[in-house]
Amino acid sequence: MNDTAATTELAGRVLDQVEEVVVGKRAPLELVLAAILAGGHVLLEDNPGLGKTLAARCLAQSLGLEFARAQFTPDLLPADLTGSYVFDQSRGEFVFRKGPVFTGLLLADEINRTPPKTQAALLEAMQEHQVTVEGHTFPLPSPFVVLATANPVEYEGTYPLPEAQLDRFLARVSFGYPSPQEEFDVLQRRMLRRQEAVQLPAITDAGGVLAMQRQVETIEVEPTVLKYCVDLTTATRSHPQLLLGASPRGSLALMLMGRAIAVIRGRDYVTPEDIKRVAVAVLGHRVSVKPELWMANVAGSSVVRSLLDQVPAPQAQHGAA
Repeated sequence: MNDTAATTELAGRVLDQVEEVVVGKRAPLELVLAAILAGGHVLLEDNPGLGKTLAARCLAQSLGLEFARAQFTPDLLPADLTGSYVFDQSRGEFVFRKGPVFTGLLLADEINRTPPKTQAALLEAMQEHQVTVEGHTFPLPSPFVVLATANPVEYEGTYPLPEAQLDRFLARVSFGYPSPQEEFDVLQRRMLRRQEAVQLPAITDAGGVLAMQRQVETIEVEPTVLKYCVDLTTATRSHPQLLLGASPRGSLALMLMGRAIAVIRGRDYVTPEDIKRVAVAVLGHRVSVKPELWMANVAGSSVVRSLLDQVPAPQAQHGAA
């Protein structure tokens, strides 16, 4: 894998295969794959039963990554994720037993149901790509991707992620309800499978994913597009409906996701439309709406959408996207 065309073709095959199971969700799946190719992690925030877990498993299978699922519960301890030392009687010594975080793609299911101490253990692994247990540091596999799910409608018994921790996720993605025709297709395909489990063939492997990530790093970004990323991010800091705007990490995330989307769409350069495509997923969870506006159902994502209409976009230097 050494050029953009090959990366684009491989990404398209992955999306085509996953969409055969996660019906009609090409756009959000494209965002999730873009975040993976950009080397980031994704927060899947949606109502129960909309395919978050299924999408994570299908992506892991298609990308040829080892998959692990951790169900986040109020009694989950950091050691349950990272692993711990246990006494091996046959060897007469303590040995390290790895936790589920030692995998290629980790599904952190209902991350907001576990206490902050355990959330912090996962977020440290996401940031540092390593865990430290009793003074010993263990590197995580490469690539290492976390897809965390959260239920936005149930708050009893949950520990919402604070803004500083939400900022560690490259993107927040929602699938939404399918259309009636898409839901009908889901039922039809389940009938044809004659089983609940879905097993997809690997289209690539961990080495292939790393090569795709390296290709993303070669994508060109014009200074005018970089300035557009900065303009969008800084606009959130003075918006009258926002209590807290996005940090410079937001500008960086726009650039990273824009490059990955450009590759998926077959280009070796980023256009303003690429930035618009990813802006809500990248910035929506990095801003805080003023408390008095919550009752009016004002959300960070809606504010970002309004900024896309207000902040002037530069003219694409390479022609139409």
